[in-house]
Amino acid sequence: MKRPTIADVARRAGVSKGAVSYALNGQPGVSEATRQRILAIAAEIGFSPSSAARALSGATAKAVGLTLCRPARILGIEPFFMELISGVEAELSARSYALTLQVVADQDAEIAVYRRWWAERRVDGVFVCDLRTDDRRVPALEELQLPAVVIGGPGHTGSLASVWSDDAAALVETVEYLVALGHRRIARVGGLPSLLHTEIRTDAFAQVCRRLGLDEATTVWSDYTGEEGARATRRLLSSAARPTAVIYDNDVMAIAGLSVAQEMGLAVPGDLSIVAWDDSPLCQLVHPPLTALGRDIPAYGAHAARQLLAVIAGEPVTGLQDETAHLTPRGSTAPPRPR
Repeated sequence: MKRPTIADVARRAGVSKGAVSYALNGQPGVSEATRQRILAIAAEIGFSPSSAARALSGATAKAVGLTLCRPARILGIEPFFMELISGVEAELSARSYALTLQVVADQDAEIAVYRRWWAERRVDGVFVCDLRTDDRRVPALEELQLPAVVIGGPGHTGSLASVWSDDAAALVETVEYLVALGHRRIARVGGLPSLLHTEIRTDAFAQVCRRLGLDEATTVWSDYTGEEGARATRRLLSSAARPTAVIYDNDVMAIAGLSVAQEMGLAVPGDLSIVAWDDSPLCQLVHPPLTALGRDIPAYGAHAARQLLAVIAGEPVTGLQDETAHLTPRGSTAPPRPR
């Protein structure tokens, strides 16, 4: 489905593009009956009245869009997205592009935003985050022919370009490191289970634990918030087979887990080792500082922006594998204390 133009409206209404502009902008020059017919046709084919001037001039929006299906309260404390957006903005501003950000409630609302942005010429392309298996946004964007880059993967991106990192390899490295320290009971507090990168991490964790004979390894899911991360940690540390090490899918949950361990009288790292995903400055502000998986998130965002601008320019673009997160050991991991 091609993006509707003012010429499409004019052709279907049997009038000139100038007449369509008059009707859409509420200006004199057309009869009321013609105006209503033009407005009805514009609504039918998805052409917004607010897009008329831009459509007539053929100008680009010089903006790209990013929608996030996360509660706004979570985004305010999530270092990953703040760093990602900073990298995107740095690349876009150097090319005189703006970033339009909108928080949505679900995928239906997100797809509706894409349709509105594209019909109204508000953006020239979009970023897609939090990819899911069989993600409905991918075929919707392909149908709209809206330039897009998926930040995530690999796979499940259809014909859309993508930028992704090998989360499975990073998780395997982490588990092997903890086993080398002597840990046999390792748990993981994962993020939202519906997300593709959570699924990739979960599968990688299960496979490496099976290979290394870690029969008591377990994953529990959370939502990336400190509150839910703390609840998950309490359940794990209150179980009969209490883990000696926990890997968290983000830094906010890891810091909450550290607080819970101290609240329960457990020494970190003597009684419990902790590893955080996403090595933000927060990881080094707590005591002990957290062992973490980190990579250059602003650069990740900049690479995604570069890919999207290339797609908008009509250049051939394929998937780009970014750097794999690397493990930085700090004071929160050590050999387990004998029980």
